[in-house]
Amino acid sequence: MSSQAPHNTLLIPGPIEFDDAVLQSMSHYAESHVAPGFVKTFGETLSLVRKLFQSSNPAAQPFVISGSGTLGWDVVASNLIEKGENALVLHTGYFADSFANCIETYGAHATQLKAPIGERPSFEEIEQALKAKPYKIITITHVDTSTGVLSDIKRVAEIVRRVSPETLVVVDGVCSVGCEEIAFDEWDLDVVLTASQKAIGCPPGLSILMLSGRALDTFKSRKTPPASYYASIGNWLPIMQNYESFKPSYFATPPTQLVHALHTTLSQITARPITERYAIHRHASDRVKAAVAELGLKQVAATPANQAHAMTAIWLPEGLAPPDVLPGLLKRGVIFAAGLHKEVATKYIRFGHMGVSVTDPARSDIDKAIAALKEALTEAKQAKGL
Repeated sequence: MSSQAPHNTLLIPGPIEFDDAVLQSMSHYAESHVAPGFVKTFGETLSLVRKLFQSSNPAAQPFVISGSGTLGWDVVASNLIEKGENALVLHTGYFADSFANCIETYGAHATQLKAPIGERPSFEEIEQALKAKPYKIITITHVDTSTGVLSDIKRVAEIVRRVSPETLVVVDGVCSVGCEEIAFDEWDLDVVLTASQKAIGCPPGLSILMLSGRALDTFKSRKTPPASYYASIGNWLPIMQNYESFKPSYFATPPTQLVHALHTTLSQITARPITERYAIHRHASDRVKAAVAELGLKQVAATPANQAHAMTAIWLPEGLAPPDVLPGLLKRGVIFAAGLHKEVATKYIRFGHMGVSVTDPARSDIDKAIAALKEALTEAKQAKGL
């Protein structure tokens, strides 16, 4: 039985429901960020991040910084590409637009390779684009939260290494780390950025990154200083290296309670083979998507290969909009999210099924949500005379 206060079940694509032990970690007593106990916790946390990303390469470096997932974009755009250089942004929804805007804010050029809503650029299109001109970085949103589209990171990375091996492969894994397979070393990735509040299962407030030795060398060979102070790899790299070596260090004060919570959830995640966690998310996803199909509904992500395993974006029946359905879900104790993609936001809703809601066999969150969705849709249709 959960010790949390009674509340509606949060099943949006992040933040998500949290395990009791993770939330209890947030109540840790006040301590100095350079005290031995916290230094040990932070150092262990960074090592656990390596395990989460399946990386054992000592040249790679994990970063855990106070901030949202968006801060990861700034780290990339202000450190790994310089003014006037080119970035290829693979577009599968809202977050590619935002990442491109971030890159251009720092003076680089972002070329977006766009796909129709619910789809992803083809491998042939990606290869052609890489051959057209040199790109310093390529960015891929692993799961775009606005559409539920899943990108094939392994295949894209293989194309980049074959066609344009000097291009850094940057993965926005905010809605994929902890639920979709990511093999940092094996796939030869350069950056994976994520946040604490989605499938990792920690409260919001931590920006988490993994950088390859190649990415760090790129930073070190910049012709100009990094374009950000707070997001500068130069400022954060020695801090992370020191903490991981259990040495106190300071650039900016870390959120000590959040780091304790991250340590707890990563300890839980890595206590079992990570492949088991991926399989649990796939199984839950299959159940949700089968239920959606049984209701006669379609997904925004058009084909199974493109569909994420920790969220489902669901087209609503003609004549219904999110405000017609979401209150009915809330009345039944379930919270879904409205649409986010600016071109079609009024036509779909989003169901997040990740983290403890699917990994804890004692929870019935998914069954409850499927039943609530069926009832809320029936009620909304009746209210509209459909």
